[in-house]
Amino acid sequence: MRAIWKGAVAFGLVNVPVKVHSATEDHDISLHQVHDRDGGRIRYQRRCEVCGEVVDFKHIDKAFDDGEHTVVLTDEDIASLPVERSREIEVVEFVPSEQIDPIMLDRAYYLEPDSASTKAYVLLRRTLQETDRTAIVQFSLRQKSRLAALRVRGDVLMLQTLLWDDEVREASFPALEEKVRISAKEKEMSAALVDSFSTDFDPENFTDEYQAQLRTLIDAKIEKGDTLDTEETFGRSEEEDGDNVLDLMEALRRSVEKNREKKADAKKAAGTSGKKGA
Repeated sequence: MRAIWKGAVAFGLVNVPVKVHSATEDHDISLHQVHDRDGGRIRYQRRCEVCGEVVDFKHIDKAFDDGEHTVVLTDEDIASLPVERSREIEVVEFVPSEQIDPIMLDRAYYLEPDSASTKAYVLLRRTLQETDRTAIVQFSLRQKSRLAALRVRGDVLMLQTLLWDDEVREASFPALEEKVRISAKEKEMSAALVDSFSTDFDPENFTDEYQAQLRTLIDAKIEKGDTLDTEETFGRSEEEDGDNVLDLMEALRRSVEKNREKKADAKKAAGTSGKKGA
């Protein structure tokens, strides 16, 4: 695994240097869009609405629009924010683990010790285990301020980013406000049904059936030869297409100007000829 970020967990006078690794990955088969007629790839261009040019990522900045004004923020502007420059995962409190509502849990990251000595890392891990506490931390990652739960998984410390309080919606459904009567017999039968399905959870018992069937379908098409030569599905690059569009626009502009000049010359010649005849 390649580390995506380096920093240090800081609580009190203890400092734990760590490397941050993504703890999860997407197993979905990657698909792209093609033209149904000839299989050519469909591409989306980053085209400027002012000058019409296709723009490279290196020339793209971020901006905020309040409906009347647009504020452009360069990479230098973003980097100047104090929180963005911080490489510290600050522990702000330790809370009972059961107090964290699962709805707030977001992305998960493993923390790898980034020091010759792992003593501070192991100390923090054991402290969290033995006190059954979760550390609530704040840090900055990829131009965003993050709130996260620092907890233990096996022998590893892991970060689980949390949604901010205002990002979790309240659920309010009129139908649930009505009083519903449930009999003792109904509760008994429902409990019996739950008991009949009860077991210990093992994630290895579950597979993504859609992705498995999609892979089977793709393999079957390959085996039947129902494929296209990949190189033939590529057309011109975005830059080439952009250049060609601009070249075409320039050619049209010049043609219009040239045609206007011809007409103007023709009118002038006609006027001069008329005067001579007079």
